[in-house]
Amino acid sequence: MTNYILKQSFRLLLLLFAVSIVVFVLVSVSPIDPVQANSGQAAYINMSEEKRAQLAEYWGANTPLFERYVNWAGDFIRGDMGTSLRYNAPVSQVIATRASNTLLLMFVAWVLSGILGFALGMLGALKRGSWIDKIVKAYCFLLASMPTFWLALVFLVVFAVWLGWFPLGFSVPIGKSAADVTIFDALHHLALPAIVLSVTGVAQVALHTREKAIDVLESDYLRFARARGMSSWEAMRRHGLRNLLLPAITLQFASVSELFGGSVLVEQVFSYPGLGQAAVTAGLGGDVALLAGVAVVSTAIVFAGNLCANVLYGVIDPRIASGQAAHG
Repeated sequence: MTNYILKQSFRLLLLLFAVSIVVFVLVSVSPIDPVQANSGQAAYINMSEEKRAQLAEYWGANTPLFERYVNWAGDFIRGDMGTSLRYNAPVSQVIATRASNTLLLMFVAWVLSGILGFALGMLGALKRGSWIDKIVKAYCFLLASMPTFWLALVFLVVFAVWLGWFPLGFSVPIGKSAADVTIFDALHHLALPAIVLSVTGVAQVALHTREKAIDVLESDYLRFARARGMSSWEAMRRHGLRNLLLPAITLQFASVSELFGGSVLVEQVFSYPGLGQAAVTAGLGGDVALLAGVAVVSTAIVFAGNLCANVLYGVIDPRIASGQAAHG
């Protein structure tokens, strides 16, 4: 297992190298002019050629791709992620602030989706073939086919606009100083985006848990337990729950990439200041240093989730660990 983790760490370095190159290439071929995008159409038209050249040099628009990447990579290796020209702050500082918001949002959604998905999967399996099972499956299939941004807009209109239970967006109240923001204020702004993100992540866990629970219920040891007078729930709780819980947890770790992808859309809808919103802002403004930094950090987060899932699978089934060691 130690060798496997070391090999995966080396693969992570290669993946981060490839992702950073792709980001720089995409920015270089993008039709977005960073000078025009960040100065505004009217200001750009009335700007002198000398001022345009000065801003182009400041944004690095005329610097060759290879030179920009080598300079950025060298600074990155030394621990300097560059300066975000869009936010006029070090990239590491912007990412640190935004990453804490995104990770908190993802963690809350990750826990809620895991608990709700596992409960619904168990309920559907124990009531297999009944109207409850049909409702659970219909609910999961509907969620799986529903765009995240559309669901976020519906929740925003219903719960924030019509009912007024939650704020319209942002992570803190507008016009309130940072020193006056309470934990309740932060949680109140976090609640609706986290609920939307958790609801979209329920379907996969619920359907997977349902299928596994049905297999367990049809196993010989569960049939023997029910023949001794136990109810299906009691037999599952005593003899089958452990066999379902660990695979569900590993599936949750593997769903980190989906949660992160959904968080980008949720953050945009709710104007929640996270990594996803920062990536969109950097992309639209041609802020290559910030965009590369966000891409690298996001890749590391997703990779860590998948690595945890693979390690847990190996712990659950040693044959998987042996296969991982054999294939590297």
